[in-house]
Amino acid sequence: MAKQTPNYLRNYMIYQVFVRQHTPTHDFKGLIKDLDRIQSLGTDVVYLLPFHPIGKKDRKGEVGSPYAIYDYYAIDALNGSLDDFKLLVEETHKRGMKIMMDIVFNHTSRDSILTQKNPHWFYKKADGTFANRVGDWSDITDLNLDNREIWTYLIDVLKYWAQYVDGFRCDVAPLLPIDFWLEARKSLDLVNPNLIWLTESVEYGFIKYLRDIGYDASTDSQMYQAFDIAYDYDIFSFMDGYLNGKNTLERYLYELWRQEVTYPKNYVKLRSFENHDQERIAKKVNDPEKLLQMTALQFFLKGTTMLYAGQEHQVMHRPSLFEFDLVPWDKEKSIEPLIKKLAKLKKAKIFSEGVYNFVETKHIAVLSYQLNSEKMLGIFNLENLRTLKVDLPDGIYQNLLSENTYVVEEGLMNLSNEPIIFHIKL
Repeated sequence: MAKQTPNYLRNYMIYQVFVRQHTPTHDFKGLIKDLDRIQSLGTDVVYLLPFHPIGKKDRKGEVGSPYAIYDYYAIDALNGSLDDFKLLVEETHKRGMKIMMDIVFNHTSRDSILTQKNPHWFYKKADGTFANRVGDWSDITDLNLDNREIWTYLIDVLKYWAQYVDGFRCDVAPLLPIDFWLEARKSLDLVNPNLIWLTESVEYGFIKYLRDIGYDASTDSQMYQAFDIAYDYDIFSFMDGYLNGKNTLERYLYELWRQEVTYPKNYVKLRSFENHDQERIAKKVNDPEKLLQMTALQFFLKGTTMLYAGQEHQVMHRPSLFEFDLVPWDKEKSIEPLIKKLAKLKKAKIFSEGVYNFVETKHIAVLSYQLNSEKMLGIFNLENLRTLKVDLPDGIYQNLLSENTYVVEEGLMNLSNEPIIFHIKL
């Protein structure tokens, strides 16, 4: 863990935006028009998928993947101009939010400026053609960071964009040497020590696969040396496993608990149930009541919450990375009021400084925070059960997410189909 990482990042909500798919204009100007709504959700950081020009060689789809970058220093004209981007940054800051950009240093497009100017910086096949270490990403080619002269170039890219943004989300960062990220963090701290560093972790099975074929990849524990926040991919398969019946809720909750002892004391996890690479949580759950329970649980977990644009409207469709494919906004399915309540609650100090615990239950997620003489208790009835044994004095308790009250009698309380959060004075 970067030693200077502040615990208050656990109070934050990040809102992920794919600019091309966010509005009919596909650009920064369109996003600016939606900033008031985004801010009203309780957003602290607006995170943008890559907005650089996209390579044309071996492009996937008509428009191409924003992760097949042609020029790290430029902006795709489809998204707007540099002046438009500066205006977006200004308007985001004006509303009290930060802005984060996606950094993709594992690879470039196969016709990028770097492949033309410095072809020796890339992995090659035996016949000399550009290649990837793994995967079917035919529109990109991997940089070879064994070549140290690349490090200076990439760190300069970070310094350039640091004059505008407040943080970096670093794509498949564990595939790059951890020493590179440590050097980058040290250099950028001299430019702006308040930058937020978010690493996209990779699932443990993929780390083992890479190591087995002779490459290296860092675990989350290693990445915390340089980064503030790490993705939840170390346990993502257990959440999916619970939702598709491959493992129990109890196993997923155990993996969440295990994070408490696996990582440094001030670890910050990204609590993201969907993103541009993962299916929508509404599609996975496909049950409106259970989706509300999962949404409340997402916010209650210790760490930074991230929503992917559209999640607040229960959108089931994940926009294509390769085509024009607008988010199908549907105000009729909006759960924005619940998200606003959850994001506001998340700002309380107890969620960043309190002692975080799990209550042993097999079919209901029960979690708590305790700070001095107050306690937050979250009850998420994912299995639609009717009663729960709770360690609370008999009495009447108010759900902070609704007007409903619950009676505890002889340690038992009746449940409903709504997520429950109690604030308890000890």
